[in-house]
Amino acid sequence: MSSGNSAERVAIIGAGIVGLAQAWLAAEGGRQVTVFERSPRACGASIRNFGMIWPIGQPHGELYRTAMRSRARWLRLSSEAGIWVDACGSVHAAHRADEQAVLEEFAAVAPELAVDCQLLTPAQVLQKAPLINPDGLRCGLYSPTELCVNPTAATRSLPDWLAARYGVRFRFGVLASEVGESAGRPQVVFSDGTRESFDRVLVCGGADFQTLFPEVLERSGLVACKLQMLALAAESAPCPLGTHVAGGLTLRHYRIFEICPGLMSLRRRIAEETPELDRYGIHVMASQNDRGELILGDSHEYGSQIEPFDDVRIDEWILRELQHLLRLPVWKISRRWHGIYAKHPDLPVYQAQPIPRVHIFTGTGGAGMTMSFGLAEDFWRRLQNQ
Repeated sequence: MSSGNSAERVAIIGAGIVGLAQAWLAAEGGRQVTVFERSPRACGASIRNFGMIWPIGQPHGELYRTAMRSRARWLRLSSEAGIWVDACGSVHAAHRADEQAVLEEFAAVAPELAVDCQLLTPAQVLQKAPLINPDGLRCGLYSPTELCVNPTAATRSLPDWLAARYGVRFRFGVLASEVGESAGRPQVVFSDGTRESFDRVLVCGGADFQTLFPEVLERSGLVACKLQMLALAAESAPCPLGTHVAGGLTLRHYRIFEICPGLMSLRRRIAEETPELDRYGIHVMASQNDRGELILGDSHEYGSQIEPFDDVRIDEWILRELQHLLRLPVWKISRRWHGIYAKHPDLPVYQAQPIPRVHIFTGTGGAGMTMSFGLAEDFWRRLQNQ
């Protein structure tokens, strides 16, 4: 059956942001969509993040443009679905000479890369983001493209809008235990023994799709990544944060800054001064949700390095670095948590087709909120053109 046939019946397995993005694009194209989620409601990596829509972190070129298409869809959700979206932008703040050098190098080439940003003086930085520590502040890089959402509220409310707007059917608390073929069509088998056939199935189970296709996972190159995060109560902030805020440590985390010659020196200095930050993949960022909480993080532990127990030292190191970056009167922690997501070392998303018209779509790493809508657009456009 043609992928553009309005009668096509599509099953999406997983109601995180990746699955919801696929459901939206599929239903928008006139398909009959059913989403199956093993949990009573979304509880994975899609609700355990900053809520940052972060184009500035994507490599310039096609991935940056994909992030910007996702951004446009988040703004649509704000106006059409009533989901809270704050077009706050972002500031990378430099408190060290090597951080300043990287920001200056990037700002110099950004126009030819079609990346919208500008270098700010310390006074301009504090106008945009008044909670940044002014002591030793050298400059900042402002980007207007970043958005803030409340990831828990957005991920859990989006199904209601998709159901009302497009008739997407959601079945929560239903475990898909097997995906196979029957009479030439994909068939989903559920843990209670029932079966249902579809014209196309997308497996969007995040870090846990090995339940269905362990042999694909074995050769995929995907690795699990664990991050630790914290939230500060709203009373910790004497005024609004203003923009998303990132420190110099973040420059070594996002690939877009790899074009900067000064990055090597920055990385070397961090490795020599604070090797624990490299060991646990720590860089520091802050966002502020619609409840006024400051969302702080984060760290990165991979594969066999991951323990089920959170390491209190990681939280302490994150807070130590953030206390250099931000100036707050109190640091009242309201929540702590960790998330686990699947990440591919090279690809922005991992895709596979283990059997005809069954697609695995996962491994967006830490960019799921930023990239999922644009990647879903790409997926359905390719199918339409086949």
